[in-house]
Amino acid sequence: MRFALNHITVPSLSLEAFFALARNLDITEVEIRNDTPDVAGTRAAGEVRTAAADAGVTILSINAVYPFNLWSGDLPERAEKLADYAAECGAKGLVMCPLNNGQSVSDEDLVEALAAMQPILVSRGLKGLVEPLGFPISSLRTKRRSLDAIARSGGEGTYRLVHDTFHHSLAGETDIFAAETGLVHISGVTDPAVAVDDMLDTHRGLVTEGDRLDNAGQIRALLAQGYEGPFSFEPFSAEIHALSDPQTAIRQSMDFISNQLQDRARP
Repeated sequence: MRFALNHITVPSLSLEAFFALARNLDITEVEIRNDTPDVAGTRAAGEVRTAAADAGVTILSINAVYPFNLWSGDLPERAEKLADYAAECGAKGLVMCPLNNGQSVSDEDLVEALAAMQPILVSRGLKGLVEPLGFPISSLRTKRRSLDAIARSGGEGTYRLVHDTFHHSLAGETDIFAAETGLVHISGVTDPAVAVDDMLDTHRGLVTEGDRLDNAGQIRALLAQGYEGPFSFEPFSAEIHALSDPQTAIRQSMDFISNQLQDRARP
């Protein structure tokens, strides 16, 4: 399997230090962000492209266009601006997250947004990475609904799913759409006290012993169905962000996941 690294894993590191950490872990694929840390808002796209080339890393995506499924207000302008930045910095795609505040968004609005975003992506050679959020307050919780809307919008060649192991668990979705998946986000929850419906980003750590999300099972299912893309670490926990030696912790998580897959493969 191919591991990747999202900058939210180590948000206190500079862009260059983040890229160096990835390479020290033998990871060559990374994700940058426009929130925490706000690389897209603080660094020139050309600088990012040069830093990535110097480090020998590929930028898989920028997180994120939000809320992509409500195409109104300043969203079209922001989406175009971020797409321009992504193309200039060498990113391969944009992660697209739905409205997540308890307000519902209709299927018609979802299809309209996908149709409107498609030419922005196509003209810049980018993929749209649609990431359903499994939170109870999310306006788009499942990959199935996402795929139906993508088909209705005529965007099958432009859009791919993000399978996030955390959100997959929260949504209670059982189907694995490996053929339609372009990126997998991995993180683990070990707190035994928090109910599934109460899990938040702050509970998301690295994948370790006691993981309640069955990351290993989800990864095995994706691989078994032919997924060959990257598995990108995306922990939001303040505890992980405060680690004095994140490299060792990430390496241990990589080894843990690999061992879990090997143990299941043994007769």
